[in-house]
Order: sequence, then structure tokens, then C-alpha cells
Amino acid sequence: MAEAVDRSIRTGEHLAVQAGTGTGKSLAYLVPSIRHAVAENETVVVSTATIALQRQLVDRDLPRLANALKKELGREPTFAILKGRRNYLCMHRVHNGAPEEPEDALFDPFAVSKLGREVKRLHEWSSDTETGDRDELVPGVSEHAWKQVSVTARECLGVSKCPIGSDCFAEKARAQAGKADVVVTNHAMLAIDALEGYQVLPEHDVAVIDEAHDLVDRVTSVATEELTGASISIAARRCGRLIDQDVADRLAEASDGLAMILEDMPAGRLDELPRALAGALAATRDAAHMCMSSLGPERKEDVEGATDRKLAMSLLEEVHDCAVRILDAFGEERDVVWVSGDFNQKTPALRVAPLGVGGLLRERLFGKRTTVLTSATLTLGGAFDAMARQWGLPPSEQVKKIEGAATDKDIDGPKWSGLDVGSPFEHRTSGILYVARHLPQPGRDGLPKEYLDEIEELVNAAGGRALGLFSSTRAAKAATEALRDKIEYPILCQGDDATGLLVKKFAEDERTCLFGTLSLWQGVDVPGPSLQLVIMDRIPFPRPDDPLASARQKAVNSRGGNGFLTVAATHAALLLAQGAGRLLRSMSDKGVVAILDPRLATARYGGFLRASLPPFWTTYDPTVVRAALSRLDAAQTR
Repeated sequence: MAEAVDRSIRTGEHLAVQAGTGTGKSLAYLVPSIRHAVAENETVVVSTATIALQRQLVDRDLPRLANALKKELGREPTFAILKGRRNYLCMHRVHNGAPEEPEDALFDPFAVSKLGREVKRLHEWSSDTETGDRDELVPGVSEHAWKQVSVTARECLGVSKCPIGSDCFAEKARAQAGKADVVVTNHAMLAIDALEGYQVLPEHDVAVIDEAHDLVDRVTSVATEELTGASISIAARRCGRLIDQDVADRLAEASDGLAMILEDMPAGRLDELPRALAGALAATRDAAHMCMSSLGPERKEDVEGATDRKLAMSLLEEVHDCAVRILDAFGEERDVVWVSGDFNQKTPALRVAPLGVGGLLRERLFGKRTTVLTSATLTLGGAFDAMARQWGLPPSEQVKKIEGAATDKDIDGPKWSGLDVGSPFEHRTSGILYVARHLPQPGRDGLPKEYLDEIEELVNAAGGRALGLFSSTRAAKAATEALRDKIEYPILCQGDDATGLLVKKFAEDERTCLFGTLSLWQGVDVPGPSLQLVIMDRIPFPRPDDPLASARQKAVNSRGGNGFLTVAATHAALLLAQGAGRLLRSMSDKGVVAILDPRLATARYGGFLRASLPPFWTTYDPTVVRAALSRLDAAQTR
């Protein structure tokens, strides 16, 4: 892998590398990256999806390599971590306070007192921290509290106008990154730098994207916008003190109008723009534009006035630009628009996201710098092409044909190559893939009794030691409630406590089970006897009513492809591979991956999904798998 990364950097040909857990892939891309950076006096950017991997790179891998390579390179390589501005304390806001809070927060005494305690703690921490990095604050604080001491890029006054600009934590981090050989950042920052039209990362000619299986989702998230009656109302209140009240009132009225229309609309994707909604969006757009015009050009004024104007303009621009984008979406068919509720399903929101990000990535990432993409799960169905299609790269010369899948052969993209360096694990002798072919197909009415019985028998055979990965929070809770009284082993359920604490308890007690949903499919690293059984209740296809997935399937179908295979099956294959990857985390690990959904064995697309999984020994016989789990349990209790 190191040789392939070195060749990619030298030739400019992009590279996708699948490297399983335990291969040392971070060292394999860091060594040639560091050598290039030092030799050419260039910066290399390394992007990750998770804070855990960022910390591993900055706290462990890069310090060790910098020390090991300094003699060979003639100097010690340098590195830095760079996050979005919102991740750092804003000392101007710490000293001057946050803008007015929404009224509803002020009438909750518990929320206010809790908020006050957290903000007080943040003020005390601001005197001690050297970085202002939110991730270094332990324990953390709520998002509500953090907003009181941080700003977005749009809200920032700028280093030249801010009275505390010389002490700005975000600017210090950017300055340090600008001088480093290797800059570690996240996929969101990489997306902002590539897509938003303004530079947030140092100039760099090589980008390494680790956890690349998550790139499309993170880029899509950055490119997704939301409009609610509440967000428009806050913008109207924020600018109301700075402009003629009649002008601000027009925006407030538009806010009420949009909120009323959204209240009456069902959740789901919008293929056509209803006339009433179009009128409300046009009124919002025009009223926001009037408010922006009334604020006028930036003036020389006191810092407090400049701050108020900047915050107001930031919110107005977001409202205006989002309304324009939604109105344009129905003519250009580049974006998907849908109505959804918030986490509590109380406040309807209008959301807009790109139909695909491949074209953006092809033009603004791959078209501008050499890119190395790596992960433990990139070959879906046995080939890189499913992921390459999402990234906007052309199909490889040896495309593994998937019947009905769209290959986008018209893509005339940059050259790339794929490399699977394998895994240090002997999957066939260390793990069993058990598919419960005898069970009924999963339905829409929760977990069938047969599934609960199967889980009970598997967990009892394993002596606990089970990670249950469920397709929904409802299914995870239902399994927990049904089985807690039936089995003697403790069951932890995601949501009972902070996920990190639950995983820690699970790892420390060998007999414990942990049941949960999406974040556990990708975020659990528990080597040893605490995890010898991974259970997945069903193939994790996206929901049929998922706005983005359904729109993308429709787009593939319209081009003559099979949208289900290209979108839904690829999504499921990636999650299945990630979930199965929780089992073997060290060379001594052994165990079973049990998938209860019989369609993995019986459906036409089952072969594609199975080809995306590690090459475990496979069985459909429940007695065989229970006997194997019992032997593993007995071996641990000797």
C-alpha cells in the first residue's frame, strides 16, 4: 500500500485502497505523504470521518513517525489538526456574550439554570485552554451552551476587525496548519474547502481521505440546507433593531406564512412545488433581500454594532440563499427537496440536498489535486466501482458487471486505480457467517417472534458477548425489552446512557450484550472475548420513504439502470460490511456474524451483498452455529 500511495503521489493518478483492520493503513499512507511534503515543501491534507481517528493520527501515529523519520529526512516533519471555526472558542463572544436567545428557552427554568452552569464552566475553561478546541473539554457541554461561546464562519467578524483577533483560537489553528507538512482535518472541512468557494484549508497538492466509505454522506450533509419558520423568525428579530421595523416585519410575516403551510404538509419528498409553498418561498426570498438591502454595505462602526450587523447579515443570507435554492431545484433537477420534522417531530422543516455529489467531487476535488481514498470497506460486490460511481470517478477497465446496475460509462473522469491489500485476519478459520435462511422475511410490524427466539438462542449459546446491530431504534429497544427477562446476561441498549460509556461497559464485562443502531454499525472497536457474536436483524436497506435514496433510485431508473441495485443495495452492502467488521479486531479474535434476514441467502441481490462481506466460512444451519458459539464460550471459561 505504501508503494502504491507513493506511486500515486508521483504520477498524479488517483488511488482507492481497501485495507482491512490491522493492516496499518495509516502508516502506509503517512510515510510517503510525509516524504513528499518535506521533499517538495508541500502540504498534504489527511481527512477523516471520526474524531477517534483524528486523535489516533495526531496523538499516536504522527508523533511516532515524525521522530522515526527526522534523521532520514534531514529535519523533523511537522503536523497540525484543523477543524471548523465552530469547534473553537470565540474569545470575543466569551467576553461580550451571545446574541439574544430564542424566547422559548427563556421560559424553561431548568434549561436556563443548566445552560447557565455550562456557560459559566466554559468561561472558566477559556482561561486555561491553550487551543480552545471543543473536543479537549471533558466532560463536554450541550450544543446550546457551546453556541454561546462560538461563531460560524459567516458570523465571524474577521481577524482584522475583531478586537481579540490576535488571540483567536481558530486563527491560531489555521496559522499552525499553514506551516505544517501534514494537516489532519475532517470530511466536512474538506467538503467546505472544495465546494463552498472559499479556502479553509492550506494550499495542498495531495489529499488522503481515510474512512472514505463515509465521504459521500459527509459531503452531502455539508451541502444540505434547511428552512423553517423559526429560522426565518430569528433572522427577522436579529435585524429588527438595525433596520426599519416595517421591513423586518415583512420577513416575520413571511416566517408565519411558511410555518403555517409546512404545518399542513405531510412529511416526504416533493417532486413538484405546490403553489402555496412557492408563494411563501418567494415572499421569504424577497423579504430577506429587502432586509439585506436595508442593512446596506458594511460601515465603519463600533465593534458591538459590527457584531450585530454581521450576525444579522449571516442569518439573512442563509434564509435568502436557501429559499432561492429550493425555488430553483424544481427546474434544474440537481437538488432534492423534502418536508421533515426535527428530532422530536414537532417543527416541520423544508430541506434541500444535492441529488448526487459525484460531479462536484470530480470537478473540485479530483480535478485539482492527487487524491488517495482508503477504508476497510470499499469493494462492494467484489469491486471498487460502486463507490467510484458515487465519487464521480469513471468505471474501471475491468468493471465487474452487476445485472441492471448503472455504470455511468459516459463519465469521462480522471484516471484512478484500485488496490485491495487484504487483511491480516484468516477470516475462514476465525469467523463464521451464519444466515438464518429458515426464518420468515422481516416485516414492517417490528421484530417477528421467530427473530426474538433466534436472538435468545444465539446469545445463550455465546454466553452473552453479543453486539446486536438493529435497523432501527425501535427494533433495538423491542429486542432489549423482550429479552432482558429471558436471558441471564445483562443487555445494554443504546440510549440508556452515552454511547461511549455503554461501549466501555460492554468491553469491560465479557458476559454483557450491547444492542443498538446505526452508530454502532461503524463505531465499535472491542477486541477480545467481550465480542464473539455480531447479530444483524435485517439487511439495512434505506427506508422506502427516504427522500434522498428514493430520489437517487428514481434518477438511476430514468437513465435505464436498476435504481434498487445501484442505490439501495450499495447502501446496504456498505453497512453490512461495516457491521461485520466489528467482529475481528485483533489476531486472536474468533466468533460469528449472524444475519437473521433470509433474503441474504434467497434474493437475487444476495450474491452482491455476500460478496461485499469478509470471506467467512458460511453456514445456514442454526445447530452448527450454536455449537460453535458454545465451544468458544467454553474455551473462555476454562
